[in-house]
Amino acid sequence: MSKKLARSVVTALFCFTATISARAALDLSQPLPVSPQVKVGHLPNGLTYYIHKNGKPENKLELRLVVKAGSILEDEDQRGMAHFVEHMAFNGSTHFRKHELVSYLESIGVQFGADLNAYTSFDETVYILPIPTAKPAHVDKGFQVLADWAQGLRFESADIDQERPVVLEELRLGKGANDRMQKVLLPKVFNGSRYAQRLPIGQEAVISKGSHAALKRFYKDWYRPDLMAVVVVGDIDPQEAERLITRHFASLKNPVKPRKRFEATISPRNATEAIVVTDKEASGNALLVRYPVQPAREETTLGGYRAMLVRGLFSAMLNQRLQELAQQANPPFMAASSDIGRLATRYESYTVAASLGKAGAVPAIQALSEEHARVSQFGFSEAELERARKNQMRRAERMYSEREKTDSGTLASEYIRNFLNGETIPGAENEYQYMREMLPSISLDEMNAYARATIPTNAPKLIAYTGATNSQTPTPGSADLLAAFTAAEQTVVAARDDQAVAAELMETPPAAGTIVSETEDKRLGLTTLLLSNGVKVILKPTDFRNDQVLMSAVRLGGQSLYPDADRFNARYASNVVAAMGVGAHSPVELRKILAGKTASVSAGLNAYTESLGGASGSSEIEAMLQLLYLRFTTIRRDPVLFQSFVDKQIESARNALSQPEAVFQDTQVATLFMDHPRVARVARPEDFAGLDLDRSIAIYKERYGSAKGFTFMFVGSFDLAAIKPMIATYVASLPTSELPLNFRDMQIETAKGIVKKDVRRGTEAKANVAISFAGDTSYSEEEQMRVNALLEVLNIKITETLREKLALIYGGGMSGGINRIPKGQYLINLALPTGPANVDKVIAAAFAEIEKVKANGPDKADLNKVKQNWILEHRKSMRENGYWLGRMQASLLQGTDPANILDYEKRIEAITTQDLKKAARRYLDTRNYVQVVLYPEK
Repeated sequence: MSKKLARSVVTALFCFTATISARAALDLSQPLPVSPQVKVGHLPNGLTYYIHKNGKPENKLELRLVVKAGSILEDEDQRGMAHFVEHMAFNGSTHFRKHELVSYLESIGVQFGADLNAYTSFDETVYILPIPTAKPAHVDKGFQVLADWAQGLRFESADIDQERPVVLEELRLGKGANDRMQKVLLPKVFNGSRYAQRLPIGQEAVISKGSHAALKRFYKDWYRPDLMAVVVVGDIDPQEAERLITRHFASLKNPVKPRKRFEATISPRNATEAIVVTDKEASGNALLVRYPVQPAREETTLGGYRAMLVRGLFSAMLNQRLQELAQQANPPFMAASSDIGRLATRYESYTVAASLGKAGAVPAIQALSEEHARVSQFGFSEAELERARKNQMRRAERMYSEREKTDSGTLASEYIRNFLNGETIPGAENEYQYMREMLPSISLDEMNAYARATIPTNAPKLIAYTGATNSQTPTPGSADLLAAFTAAEQTVVAARDDQAVAAELMETPPAAGTIVSETEDKRLGLTTLLLSNGVKVILKPTDFRNDQVLMSAVRLGGQSLYPDADRFNARYASNVVAAMGVGAHSPVELRKILAGKTASVSAGLNAYTESLGGASGSSEIEAMLQLLYLRFTTIRRDPVLFQSFVDKQIESARNALSQPEAVFQDTQVATLFMDHPRVARVARPEDFAGLDLDRSIAIYKERYGSAKGFTFMFVGSFDLAAIKPMIATYVASLPTSELPLNFRDMQIETAKGIVKKDVRRGTEAKANVAISFAGDTSYSEEEQMRVNALLEVLNIKITETLREKLALIYGGGMSGGINRIPKGQYLINLALPTGPANVDKVIAAAFAEIEKVKANGPDKADLNKVKQNWILEHRKSMRENGYWLGRMQASLLQGTDPANILDYEKRIEAITTQDLKKAARRYLDTRNYVQVVLYPEK
């Protein structure tokens, strides 16, 4: 069942108190049905399959192979082998020799990593394969790939040994403070269970020296049809899908004497325990409180579904209270949340987590315990429950309205959870109806009784503190944590005062302006309005989604208009204003007012531009426009919330440079841009300590007090006739006083020549290479496309050579592009995480691939792979509101023709290998780059 529907926190578009259609009371003992949209079947060999015909996106099929076999099933000599098997799935099988699979899939537009992928967890391994459906042969071959993964892997000895360093590089990437603390913490979290000894990444010794036989044994024992599911969702006839499943999977065999697929257990805790884990490279301090672990509740009946709604309402209401605590003066924590979630596959527990500020752990424990006691003793209020109901119902209504336009990948994930966890899949129509009938029947008394049962005071729990050893906040001991909880649980608490708020965002709408002129572009489906205040609005109504409207506004200017002395006040001005609320409403009040509505607007003062972005459901456009109007016209000054914002940012920044990767990135930026003060680096506490409330507000008002020069763009499911009066009311009425409408070039230049710098931080034996090519150029959309194609082609070669052939990296590659603002400039980055001993090798190998392209151009086959992927992605994206909005905004800023989106495929096809050869020579000058390398301290 979709947890997005059942556990959400968002509201109904219909009147929640309206009379529900008369029907007999629900029999809560009845089992939940399976959605009529999906066919669930079983082959005689025990394999389960799911088939759902779905047209979002068109001409694409999402295939999954799900295996109920993960690291928990590994024998002692196999620790890491479940994940190793996943790697071998891309290194040769019955129908695809080594490297052939990835090369073939890339040739039909499937990108390795971004599309084609897999993951291994404690209890499962899942393979992900999207396939274009334009050609039946490609679809058939997609099913063949899944079948090969299921029981056709080759496990050639040379291939196994060549893949070991790649898996070790993946293990190396995960090392650091979080990994070290996790290894100490997990035995306590799992209370001595086998789960703590079977992390999916495995043991280095087993990966590097484990026997081939052990690897093959895991595959033979556990990759069998009675532990497998095939998930098929997308643009395919269900009968054809079933035929292909039978053809490719009916012949799979189970072992004659199969090993029993055992279930690892997690024992209940006998007494409350506390643990403190610190690390000098940790980036912050946190508190975790895990209440008793229990078997995950079955949700297979209507009663189980209703119980899940109760849990969702409880979490939503408690989390709302925790958010309010985090926004008060001198808050006890920076952020906190609660959840009743899964622990491994078969267990769940109630958990509270908090990110700690300068006050440390004890005030957080006190605040969390007090709020638990307050809920237990006095319960929630009717107003809290009503808001949570509205939020829950709105999300259900939105999912229901989008049921025919849900992405195939989202549906595939639901079916995966059904197979692995038994999560029910009644479908959006049924869930919507259940919520309409069940939510009104959940009483306040029932909720409060549930709350008392969920957080029993004396229940044995785990209290875990993780933090930085060099933190300015004193590190507590285990005894301190236990004592703090004991003391806090004795505190006498008072009932909560849930203060009433205004019913609406605005008491009265502003005096409307007018629409002066209107033009239509039929090719692009755009209507452009010129308003009486001089503002331009571009409207694109679409049918891509049924309940989504996106908004964007942009103009030139930004932080560049302010001197260096004001740089931090300018950089964070929009954040400061947002932290204090909207109009007359604090953030807490705003959430209450917007209960049952999907509407948001945010502002961003960027380096050379200023922008606004918004989103709403189709029936909440007016709420979004009211928020937009208030963002321009009414700034709320709240010194308490300002100081809360500053304190949180200081605490977040305080330990940021404890992380080796943060120091590495900061050094890279500083070296490349020669310590220019206007380039954003890793934030320091002093960046925020000097913020001035009134100056931040003044800067915001200077840039957002006038809408002059902004172009507003709306894309989504709206009616032109209905939206125009609202545009006239809330956009044409915006003030448009005179102000500077261009940016100031801040003269940010990049280092010239070859500049090299080493950073020595961290205790792990890991390194990272960052090489940046930068300089001046002339911008054009065609040149941007050529640069992007060049980088994609080189990434194919980096994967083929540095990963598959030389086994020097797990991941890495090139990124970057060209900008027009403030002037034509290019910036291309090459990132290569590796081992310290391999730094020179990876640099040499990467440069060798660059030189090949500069000398001979790329392989035409590789360029064709990139083109095919781009074309497929473009066709998919042309049915997405966000894509159109992004392209329209980019055209506005870059000065290009928005109609270019219509001939994008032609321009892709026009790119040649000679174009990329020229681009490589122009932009990848190995006599002009900045190289920064991270090495361990010793």
